[in-house]
Amino acid sequence: MSPAPATPRRRPWRDNLEAITMAIIMAVMLKYFLVEAYQIPTGSMQPTLMGNDDTGIKDRIIVDKLSFHFRDPLRFEIAVFKYPLDRSKNFIKRICGMPGEELLIRDGDLWTRTDPGAEFRVLRRPRPVYMDTWKRLHAGEPRAAAWRQVEGGSWRMLGRGAVEARGDGVVRLPGDGSSVLDNYRDGYPGRMGDLLTRGRAMATNRPVGDLRLEGEVRALPGLEAVTLELREGSRVYRFRIPGPADAADPRPSIRADAIPGAEGLETRADAPFRLEAGSSVSFAVQNLDDLLAFEIGGETVAELEIPAARDQASAFAIRVDGEGADFSALEVYRDIYYTEDGKQSRFEIPPGHYVMLGDNTQDSSDSRFWTLVTHGPDPDGPQVRGNWFPPQNPVTIPGDPRGPRIFLRDEWGELHTWITSQAAAPSFEEVPLVPRDLIVGRAVLVFWPFKPSLGVWRLKWIR
Repeated sequence: MSPAPATPRRRPWRDNLEAITMAIIMAVMLKYFLVEAYQIPTGSMQPTLMGNDDTGIKDRIIVDKLSFHFRDPLRFEIAVFKYPLDRSKNFIKRICGMPGEELLIRDGDLWTRTDPGAEFRVLRRPRPVYMDTWKRLHAGEPRAAAWRQVEGGSWRMLGRGAVEARGDGVVRLPGDGSSVLDNYRDGYPGRMGDLLTRGRAMATNRPVGDLRLEGEVRALPGLEAVTLELREGSRVYRFRIPGPADAADPRPSIRADAIPGAEGLETRADAPFRLEAGSSVSFAVQNLDDLLAFEIGGETVAELEIPAARDQASAFAIRVDGEGADFSALEVYRDIYYTEDGKQSRFEIPPGHYVMLGDNTQDSSDSRFWTLVTHGPDPDGPQVRGNWFPPQNPVTIPGDPRGPRIFLRDEWGELHTWITSQAAAPSFEEVPLVPRDLIVGRAVLVFWPFKPSLGVWRLKWIR
């Protein structure tokens, strides 16, 4: 009879220690190489990413840290990077300027060229990006709250999103005859916009020419045509949908008038289409980055490229010819307006560097503003380089009998202090670029928070 096998000695403390150790190692490896969760602390990327003390909403996001080990970042991706002026901090912005090009901010748009002797060309975002960055006009603004009839007879305005049109007529928005502006409350979901306070007190609102109008139309039998108009300065862009009673060529069209040197630009859809009496059809028209686009039933039916406009004063209008139509689900949007308020609006980008801009350009510390100060306690000794962002950095505190004391955090996050009266005079340098090796990863998903009280559910892919 063979002896029974010996029972292994149990060491639960060792097994648990090994399991905990492996869990920590895997968590560290996962965080360093694959993904990491971040909280958005500020509003520089609003409303794409929320970080707002007024509402208490601060997005939690997932950042992909693996992709950039195998490829370089792409334009318009939202990236997390170490702040070049204080590398102890992580920033998150949209990649707008690429290595080896010149980037220009002009009239609210981004322009680029790679040849110093060439003309700048406007940058156009991919559809997933621009569809995610359209800013719905804030309903709390009286000017944007409802359409106003400016021509015609018995029409009824049914609030912000519906119009009952009977007979020939025109409605306009803004109804007071002014322009759509880059109102800082635009674009926020739910009731967030009502709670916001302006971040940068001196920011002014500017006219925005890049607009989008969406809705649905139900034609009456005697409708000849619906014309959706976007105005930009003295220009008028007309998007025409033939109605049931239209006698002309039944193809949707785009026409751009009052453009100096390019009068009467026009294009028509390839396929015939007319509205059917009693049936609702969705539509969308937009002027974005000097390209007019016309959508019917969710499909793009026509596009028309136009010259750039310096005058950005703008408005929406809806014109009806014939018996009438009913409009519903009307929504009006504007594009991001890239302001030129910063120290720089033109960037020469060397290889291996990028320009980062916030979607909330009225309240974003991004490449337009970054300034490095060189300062130090000894005029003849070593100097300290740090982010010039008063009053946060440096901080000056009175009370020392020898004079005010300055506290300056350097570009590595170390804190330095000295008496200002004994220090060297500071010098300043604009530092708008982010080196490739400081880019940590790309933001891919918002997974929190939920705020039912504000009508906000923050769960979305990041574009």
